[in-house]
Formats: sequence, C-alpha cells, structure tokens
Amino acid sequence: MIGDDVRIVVVAVDRDTVKLGIEAPRTIPVHRSEVYEEIQRTNRAAAGEPAAEPAERTKPAAEGAKVADLGSKGRRPSAKS
Repeated sequence: MIGDDVRIVVVAVDRDTVKLGIEAPRTIPVHRSEVYEEIQRTNRAAAGEPAAEPAERTKPAAEGAKVADLGSKGRRPSAKS
C-alpha cells in the first residue's frame, strides 16, 4: 500500500519479468516517469521558466530488467482474485 487508497499489485510473473499494476482513485494521477518528466517540462515552459537539465538515468537494478506498459489511454489494470 502507498497511503490509504493506492496499491501496487503484482499482475503477472513470467520467468524474469514481473508486471505490476497500480490501483488508485481516478482523482490521483499515475504516470510513468518519462511521461511525468514531459508534463513537468511542458508546465515549466508554459510558466516561462528556463529548461532544467535532464536527470541522469541509472541502470536497472537487475540486468535485463523490463518495465511493462500496463495501461493505455489512462486505464489502470484491475487485480483479479
């Protein structure tokens, strides 16, 4: 749990890949980091602030780690029991 109403859920495990889902109320924005960074850049540009240097990306903790695109067009996966 993250707070009282946001949960990280293991959706699937297949060999060396784990797919995670995020359950949150629609009122809480949930974005992948690159989408969030683009939103922040756009907001800063609209406010007339100078562009910030991009943060240096670090390598994944495990070699060959993968991140799954779990949603499309803002949909969030739901956990099935």
